[in-house]
Amino acid sequence: MMNIAQYLDSTYLKTPVQSGLSEAETLQKDIELTQEAIDNGIFAVMIRPDYVADIKKYIQEKNSDVVVGTVIGFHEGTYSIDEKLAEASKAISDGADELDFVINYNAYLKGDLELIKEEFVKCTQLVVQHHKIAKWIIEIAALTDVQIADITKNISTWAEETFPENDLSKIFVKSSTGFYETTDGKPNGATFEGIKIMLENAGKLPVKAAGGVRTPEDAEKMINLGVKRIGTSSALALIKNQSASEGY
Repeated sequence: MMNIAQYLDSTYLKTPVQSGLSEAETLQKDIELTQEAIDNGIFAVMIRPDYVADIKKYIQEKNSDVVVGTVIGFHEGTYSIDEKLAEASKAISDGADELDFVINYNAYLKGDLELIKEEFVKCTQLVVQHHKIAKWIIEIAALTDVQIADITKNISTWAEETFPENDLSKIFVKSSTGFYETTDGKPNGATFEGIKIMLENAGKLPVKAAGGVRTPEDAEKMINLGVKRIGTSSALALIKNQSASEGY
């Protein structure tokens, strides 16, 4: 059996308003998620920016090497470049190791490539300068197959034009936020078809499949396709050879 734990970003991204929990209860859920990762060799936890400092401190107190990831411009992606830079700077100072940005896919759909190129370059430069990992969420459920290929290819091209080759492994293209609302029961996360398109167009950039990976078999298939990371809210179920109970 493949050791999939080393590929997993164990994720809890609901705000207190979305979950009906208090700030303290949300932090407690993040702590429990983190302890679960420590106990089971899960690579990373992916949490909201407000909780990064507390979770980083917790991990350090436990002498663990679990990675702390957070989300920037989440979940709509329509934050301004300055807002994304400010949010990212704060997350880095709070101890985030990895930053998952939602690209402004609405601007992309309107044809504004210059805007998304500028945000990609500026935000990635900030992250790489601090020796962190940047992941760019393209929200494949909002895109056609042609658009998935095009935006992935553009990100790859901009990365190779702007950054030295040894930095490219630190710049991911990621499928989904898990919060996009689809119609007619269509998947809002990673699909095998969408991930294949991303892999075919990502060039030297690694790919993260997020959302929709609900069984250990699906996780292994994604890894065998070539993804380097999987985002899931059911990491423990996957490594215990169970099916995920939640959608993400």
